[in-house]
Amino acid sequence: MFVAGFPAGPLAANCYLLAADEGEACVIVDPGQDAEELIEQALRQYRLTPVAVLLTHGHLDHVFSVTPVCDGHDVPAWIHPEDRALLSDPARGFGVDAADFFGGKLALREPNEVRELGDGQQLEIAGLSFTVDHTPGHTGGSVCFRTGAEEGGRLLLSGDTLFAGSIGRTDLPGGDSGKIMESLRAKVLPLPDDTVVLPGHGSPTTIGRERAGNPFLTGLTGGGAPAFPTRGL
Repeated sequence: MFVAGFPAGPLAANCYLLAADEGEACVIVDPGQDAEELIEQALRQYRLTPVAVLLTHGHLDHVFSVTPVCDGHDVPAWIHPEDRALLSDPARGFGVDAADFFGGKLALREPNEVRELGDGQQLEIAGLSFTVDHTPGHTGGSVCFRTGAEEGGRLLLSGDTLFAGSIGRTDLPGGDSGKIMESLRAKVLPLPDDTVVLPGHGSPTTIGRERAGNPFLTGLTGGGAPAFPTRGL
């Protein structure tokens, strides 16, 4: 599997491109602010052809460029229905006060084609297989995408549900601290330790590393966890 990734925008949201190999069809995950030009550079450099955009959630730092990317390549965007409204009404997800991060008042619209994700859904796209896990808590429609081989090479695209050493904040509209802890307990922590986590912000990690040392997960293993981490939107 081929994976390329880069942070984009003032909140450094990670955007990823995944394909079976260079020169093949690819999916784009979370095209945020200032990501469009970087995506086009990566498509040219690695000779990739986008066939879909996958969105881990609807916050603006992860979806800012989804409409120009999707419509420019005539591909669909996939998002959970509970976050779909954020594509055209981003203030619903972060509050009016945060608009200055993105240049003030925003007028956005959905891409021409939007498809909705469901928990446990299997997606066969670009020669890759993805399993969708609905992981509410950071937002109501947050999802993680699992892909890779069962015997090594497992990947989790965790969005803003899990980071290296942290978890997603829950103090924005739609956030729920109880739900994110349950999502982590039921959907994320049962994954094999060697699963590589590609988060929505920051550096890659593994499930084993986070299980052993992430202080926000100690409440799931008998300790107490801090209430509100603050990375990303």
